[in-house]
Amino acid sequence: MKQFLKVIGRGVLSLFLFLGRIFLFLLEIIYITFTTPLKVRNFLRQIRFFGNKSLVVVVFTGAFSGMVLALQGYYALNKFGAEALLGPVVALSLIRELGPVLCALMVTGRAGSAITAEIGIMRITEQIDALTVMAVNPIRYIVVPNILAGFVTFPLLTAIFDLVGIYGGYFVSVYALGLSEGTYFSQMELYVDMEDIKVGLYKSLSFGVIVTWICTFMGYNAKYGARGVSKATTEAVVLSSVVILIWDYMLGALLL
Repeated sequence: MKQFLKVIGRGVLSLFLFLGRIFLFLLEIIYITFTTPLKVRNFLRQIRFFGNKSLVVVVFTGAFSGMVLALQGYYALNKFGAEALLGPVVALSLIRELGPVLCALMVTGRAGSAITAEIGIMRITEQIDALTVMAVNPIRYIVVPNILAGFVTFPLLTAIFDLVGIYGGYFVSVYALGLSEGTYFSQMELYVDMEDIKVGLYKSLSFGVIVTWICTFMGYNAKYGARGVSKATTEAVVLSSVVILIWDYMLGALLL
């Protein structure tokens, strides 16, 4: 029993130590963001990395998400004779929930893992230490541009995801299920309002910060060796995905 309590205690202490380190890392990022000039070139490069490099996977995921939603929504609504509401069901599901979440998960797997690996390699090859020796703040030079780029690009990618998903649902609804295209869009206009769009916007903004924050932290604190970088990358993707789902529920409950 005593040994069991020791194991539990060590686990709890490790958890609180990790939470303390990651929140102090975030506070340092916030302080540096508002007190030092931005590395504009690094910022623009990371916007291109997040946006351009993730665009294909976001478009494909959005299109097929909308198509699946249309198929499953039609099956459910047909039981109640409410097929005319298929457009609002697809739009609301994408704009409020699936768009921000699925887009964030895709970008995490595509760009977040790459950021963690890149910063982790910089750590184990002592490039970060070299920046410190040259009196260059590594967080300002490496981390802050990633955080701000995520904050900018995640809402834009989510908007593209939603738009492509809505038209994917339109394609299935009209050409495969026989729904009138006027009905699909007219009902959507009635039921989708600005508050729904704001909910999706708030979620995507927060996901942009969460993903880049966790991924840069894990890469920045990667252990030495190839195994350390691979472990940091895996943990960053898993932790980001879990936090996205938890935060999505918490924010959704607050914004109902």
